[in-house]
Amino acid sequence: MITVGLTGGIGSGKTTVAKAFEALGIPIYIADDEAKRLMNTSKVIKRKLIALFGEVAYKDNKLNRPYLAKAIFNDKALLEKMNAIVHPKVGKHFIKWKNKQKAPYVIKEAAILFENGSYKNYDYIITVTAPEKTRIERVLKRDNASVDKVKAIIANQWEDEEKVKLSDFVIVNTNLETTKKEVLNTHTKLLKEVRKF
Repeated sequence: MITVGLTGGIGSGKTTVAKAFEALGIPIYIADDEAKRLMNTSKVIKRKLIALFGEVAYKDNKLNRPYLAKAIFNDKALLEKMNAIVHPKVGKHFIKWKNKQKAPYVIKEAAILFENGSYKNYDYIITVTAPEKTRIERVLKRDNASVDKVKAIIANQWEDEEKVKLSDFVIVNTNLETTKKEVLNTHTKLLKEVRKF
């Protein structure tokens, strides 16, 4: 089965695009959601995160997300250590999930496919883009964040131009109707690719 990676910077609208593919019957795996779930349910991950961050990593037996977010925000080495604990587990979980699907292809949505080098593990990559101003507005509406914080996150991610060069498909997500048409167009092209396999 073909595996398609879906990525894009913060506020680009990956979730909107993922939902549009889901409406076409394509199974979607949201890596961030699964990572959060596993960080709360996996005893191995819990033990390793407590060893890395201390007991404060969990509060009332739940992941202390505000604390972790603050701890890793300006500490790349700590972020890499945390990812080294979580990402392999998410990867294994994804393979199990994928093997249960009955579709021509599956999509794994992940924010940092290029940044962590995992883009090489996909048959095709779709990058979702939107103007920076639009992205900032979306994140401010969605999260309790400041403009400076959103800009700092954007600065930590690859620029769209770099992602686009390594992508098979690009979906510009500025208008919902146009985005849905682009998704349908991409879906049709992917179905043609599936037949070649």
